[in-house]
Amino acid sequence: MIRVRFLKPDGSLDREVEAEEGTNLLDLAQAQGQPLEGACEGQMACSTCHVVIGKEDFDRLPAASEEEDDLLDFAWAVRPTSRLACQINLTEDLGSLTVQMPGGAYNLDR
Repeated sequence: MIRVRFLKPDGSLDREVEAEEGTNLLDLAQAQGQPLEGACEGQMACSTCHVVIGKEDFDRLPAASEEEDDLLDFAWAVRPTSRLACQINLTEDLGSLTVQMPGGAYNLDR
């Protein structure tokens, strides 16, 4: 099981949950009531699932694709450790992951 800590936009802990290997971070976040729209339903066609990964965890994730980086240009409050939750599948070797909600989103489809 992978332990995922969800932080509020102010950095305080919202909740900590366990997830099975292979779980998609967007799916987990939405199931846990996190404020991620995921307007494109995980098809990497928007940036409404933008999250900020904890600095201590960021380098343990596979690198973002060029397409993901391009979409992050449209996300709200991007930081150096920003990622799209739809592109992160949880693996046992992560052990744990800290994920902060950015506090806002742009949805260019509306």
